[in-house]
Amino acid sequence: MRKILTLAAVLATSVSSYATAEGKTIAVSWKTFQEERWKTDEAAIKAVVESAGNSYISTDAQGSAQKQAADIDSLISQNPDVILVVAFDNDAILPSIQAISDAGIPSIAYDVQFEDPNALYITFDNVGVGRIIAQEIQNVKPEGNYAFIKGDKGDPNATFLFQGMMEVLDAGISSGKIVNVCETFTDGWKPDNAQKNMEQCLTSTDNNVDAVLSENDGMASGVVAALEAQGMAGIPVGGQDGDLAAINRVALGTQTVSVWKNAIDLGTVAAQAANAMADGASMESIDGVGKFSGGKNGVEMNSILLAPTPITQANIDVAIDAGHISKEQACAGVTAGTVAACD
Repeated sequence: MRKILTLAAVLATSVSSYATAEGKTIAVSWKTFQEERWKTDEAAIKAVVESAGNSYISTDAQGSAQKQAADIDSLISQNPDVILVVAFDNDAILPSIQAISDAGIPSIAYDVQFEDPNALYITFDNVGVGRIIAQEIQNVKPEGNYAFIKGDKGDPNATFLFQGMMEVLDAGISSGKIVNVCETFTDGWKPDNAQKNMEQCLTSTDNNVDAVLSENDGMASGVVAALEAQGMAGIPVGGQDGDLAAINRVALGTQTVSVWKNAIDLGTVAAQAANAMADGASMESIDGVGKFSGGKNGVEMNSILLAPTPITQANIDVAIDAGHISKEQACAGVTAGTVAACD
């Protein structure tokens, strides 16, 4: 059974919910620090780990599956009590996950799934994120030519997001009201690659694109740049991650929605789980754990899925009030009287 935790449920789960012993070591193998959000995740994880009297160590794979494998070997040699892995390539990482298990170390698939039944999978409901992006775009533009700028082919989240989008848009596509005119994966989720993909889409369609569903905010920045170059800024564009620049684009009207996956909540929940597992708690005993088998191979995993929050012009104040972004940052360049949260 899939359990989706709401923001309220996350906040109701405090660090003290888990009994932890001091002196444990929690390690994280990051796939990259390219997106600004990972620094937020790390700060949240470190705060919870260190407040429990435990130690935090980490590595950065810098967008390389080979380096991540070497990084994990290095972490294993330091004998940590739990290793969190943000996988760059969910298939290539599997031998490294097996090595973690062989060393007797519990592992957590953080945000990006790798299919191993011995790991705890903690993320936001990425299929749900895809649904939200599609719903918000369809609300604004229920008919027309849609372009889909997907994430990296090696990241299962790209597929989960697209699955959610298709669940919402299938009826419109089947009826012919919505036409999929461009659909492409984007190497490394990189904004410059997304911009090139969008430029190629505009060229192939003679600029006949009415909406763009980008699978994250970094890529949305490249999409918007391509649209601006053709005088098309303002057509509906979706994204996710709650990047500060993206929230500003939402306020300015060049991006329709950024689905905010509060990295502080995700990092907090993952670190609480890591502390508990380091102290010997079973995965099944951790608050919010359910079963998930939605990966491409259908491997059943213990998981915690958090519910995301869509940010549109109508509720930018939610991100401001939460301290995620200042009013000045969110509203930079916004014409007075056009966005309620900016007045």
